[in-house]
Amino acid sequence: MRCSRRACRSAFGFALGGPQLNAGTLGRPVTEVRVELGDITTMAVDAIVNAANEWLLGGGGVDGAIHAAAGPRLLEACRDVPEVRPGVRCPTGEARITAGFDLPARFVVHTVGPVWRGGQRGEHQLLASCYRSIFAVCSSHQIRSVAIPAISCGAFGFPIIEASTIAVREIGHAITSELPIDTVVLAAFDRDTYAAMTEAVRASGLPRS
Repeated sequence: MRCSRRACRSAFGFALGGPQLNAGTLGRPVTEVRVELGDITTMAVDAIVNAANEWLLGGGGVDGAIHAAAGPRLLEACRDVPEVRPGVRCPTGEARITAGFDLPARFVVHTVGPVWRGGQRGEHQLLASCYRSIFAVCSSHQIRSVAIPAISCGAFGFPIIEASTIAVREIGHAITSELPIDTVVLAAFDRDTYAAMTEAVRASGLPRS
């Protein structure tokens, strides 16, 4: 699915499909957004996003899978990230970057999503901050394609429908603010996640591939 930045200026930053090819041929930047069901560690993009913890030393779920696929040098690189306070290398809502090492992706962007505590402790704002931080890191490192998992939706318990809505909204904001990126992949680890992400894209008006 392809969305020109000018055509994307709607309530969520998106518009449906027809004019987008014209926008591209006129030379304006075009960002492609896809939802894919599969293993994020195998995706051939410039960077994949790791749903990490604050100490960046690996864990379960996608965090453990990325560390396993990237090899031991990823853990060494994470240990080299400076602590901002004892035991914390990446506060919740922020992002850090390392090389991808043995992954197809050149980079890993590590972000720490909020633990779901009922939605009354700033979880929505912190999750939105994760996406903004990811795109800021991508912009500053000339990353043109990125795959992002369902941040906070595993062990951290964030409701997948709400999380998907936030993800799509922040992608829209990034596109309309002239994000210098060609491809954003929303990477789903199971069919329920895929369905929620796809529905969020559909409801936003973002055209589907």
